[in-house]
Amino acid sequence: NLPNKPQQKGLVVRCASASSSSGNTVTNGPPSSSKEAKLWGGRFEDSVTEAVEKFTESISFDKALYKQDIRGSRAHASMLAHQGLISTEDRDKILQGLDEIERRVEAGEFVWRSDREDVHMNIEAALTDLIGEPAKKLHTARSRNDQVSTDFRLWCRDAIDTIISSIKRLQMSLVRLALKNEGLIVPGYTHLQRAQPVLLEHLLLAYVEQLERDAGRLTDCRARLNYCPLGACALAGTGLPIDRFMTSDALGFTAPLRNSIDAVSDRDFVMEFLSANSITAIHLSRLGEEWVLWASEEFGFLTPSDSVSTGSSIMPQKKNPDPMELVRGKSARVVGDLVTLLVLCKGLPMAYNRDLQEDKEPVFDSVKAVTGMLEVSAEFAQNVTFNREKI
Repeated sequence: NLPNKPQQKGLVVRCASASSSSGNTVTNGPPSSSKEAKLWGGRFEDSVTEAVEKFTESISFDKALYKQDIRGSRAHASMLAHQGLISTEDRDKILQGLDEIERRVEAGEFVWRSDREDVHMNIEAALTDLIGEPAKKLHTARSRNDQVSTDFRLWCRDAIDTIISSIKRLQMSLVRLALKNEGLIVPGYTHLQRAQPVLLEHLLLAYVEQLERDAGRLTDCRARLNYCPLGACALAGTGLPIDRFMTSDALGFTAPLRNSIDAVSDRDFVMEFLSANSITAIHLSRLGEEWVLWASEEFGFLTPSDSVSTGSSIMPQKKNPDPMELVRGKSARVVGDLVTLLVLCKGLPMAYNRDLQEDKEPVFDSVKAVTGMLEVSAEFAQNVTFNREKI
């Protein structure tokens, strides 16, 4: 059994989380005079200043990767033992310690420390606190460069699965809405001028088709990102006899990435993911725009229920389709997240650069926004009535 360690004292800050189960306490760690040595601190005589430490930390947001980081470490430890690079006894202690850390994170008991910089060093240092020397062997044949790329690919893979499920739910909501209004004829528009009469079902199913292509783009993106960087280390691999196929298989990847420099330096999988999200957001924005127009007095084609509407604090007659207005509005930030990644990566020399620390927050933001847009659009579709007499 692993004993509970007393929590480190320090200034405590509650941080928002991109994952509902990783929003634990973050502290600034012990006083600077007693701070522990950095994992990378071998040749350094002086500690970084507090300003540098505060500016360069990423634990305030990359702790959302904790589950993927622990999963990758389990696979890596098992491979090291299989290859004879660590003992099976050390492997078992590492796996037991990782289980305990995951339990503490999910119970809200884990203390994230900003002086430990990121999710990887926080977990490895906490593991050392728990089990001692065996934990220090976990970093054998591994760099944070291939580690973070692995974590991020796993996180994006999980996020894509969630978004695709949300797309399917919206498609079903639109199909149900079409069936509920079978035979209803509405004006079809070109140039926002009445053009030809069409069935409402036909119009709604146009959005279903667009969403199907959105899901297809995400599926294609998932297939391309599903390759494992582990074993690439910092950029040029390792001379140790590791088995990259073993860790790749254990993590559900298709295969290891073939080129170690490519494995740690490129974020095209993130740019492709955010591009797919942006196209989805644009489709949702068009749906939002149409329904906002149709809910206006000038059109009057549909009436949202009170459960998906808001009012005015000064004009009591108002009934606003705010959720769909925000769907239209949030598409801007999703496109902005894509632009952030494109500009971030456009001038980076090979191989890894610290700039890539800035790739996480736009992705977390994009996924949160798109998922919310899909969910509220499905909710709105289930709570609208079409006004046949006005159409």
